[in-house]
Amino acid sequence: MLQDSFGRVHRDLRISLTDRCSLRCTYCMPAEGVPWLTSDRMLSTHEIVRLAGVAVSLGVDEIRLTGGEPLLRPDVVDVVRALASLPGGPEISLTTNALRLPELAGPLKDAGLARVNISIDTLDRERFAKLTRRDRLPQTLAGIAAADAVGLHPVKLNAVAMRGVNDDEVVDLVRFAVDRGYEMRFIEQMPLDAGHTWDRTQMVTQAEILASLRTEFDLTEIPGRGAAPAERWYVNGGPRTVGVIASVTAPFCGACDRVRLTADGQLRACLFARTETDLRTLMRDGADDETLANAFRSCLAGKKPGHDIDDPTFLQPDRPMNAIGG
Repeated sequence: MLQDSFGRVHRDLRISLTDRCSLRCTYCMPAEGVPWLTSDRMLSTHEIVRLAGVAVSLGVDEIRLTGGEPLLRPDVVDVVRALASLPGGPEISLTTNALRLPELAGPLKDAGLARVNISIDTLDRERFAKLTRRDRLPQTLAGIAAADAVGLHPVKLNAVAMRGVNDDEVVDLVRFAVDRGYEMRFIEQMPLDAGHTWDRTQMVTQAEILASLRTEFDLTEIPGRGAAPAERWYVNGGPRTVGVIASVTAPFCGACDRVRLTADGQLRACLFARTETDLRTLMRDGADDETLANAFRSCLAGKKPGHDIDDPTFLQPDRPMNAIGG
């Protein structure tokens, strides 16, 4: 098992397939001048599958593919097929902006992808263009519909709630999701922006999100959250639900079961970690699987009890979100 010193067993591996993205969301990336990883620094498909296999042998049973935008990787369907074929049959999911799902949803489903999380922060086309610096809302909506059509269920929609930007849309986003059978999930904005301009006083909290939703919906809390990052509520008695990932105001570090592998082969015990374990170099220097497994164990052994965002000494990770993976 991948168990840390606090007894948390890690069963969820997040793998970033690329640091590149087809959008430039203001809370994640600068408009231009991003120093992309060179191809020689990125993990090959064989290397991704090998490291994932080591993780599965250590008890990982869910693999989430992230980015950047994972669908920009040319062989993403082959990656999904290889990972879904690993011994033990881990569940394969993917977080995406959905722009390429109209063409890829079917092949991904056939390759073994179980479900998707899709980022959509607004339903207003002009606002979407301003937030993402790209006029692509129709393509995102088409991608959501494509995922639904091929059965990548449940279709989960993620929105980062931002004060004065889209906090007036939380009700509309939930209504959009509920009417179509999707699950809307709101995320408190975290200190992971490239410009390090995050300000807690400007963050929309879970309490504020729920207060807005309760002006229009009856919410009933769903017990048994386990290690899931989102707290969930039935909307108007169910079966539709809404979730909130309150990493800042209601951290769930005590039940965290996630470990992250970046596109350049660095293992991170926490989204906010400031240290990494270099699996790429180990592997390319000829390490066997047991050596790689020990590197996984060593990384997790050093995992802190929490992310310490509220600590005055907290420092943002050097990497922005697109380079870490969600």
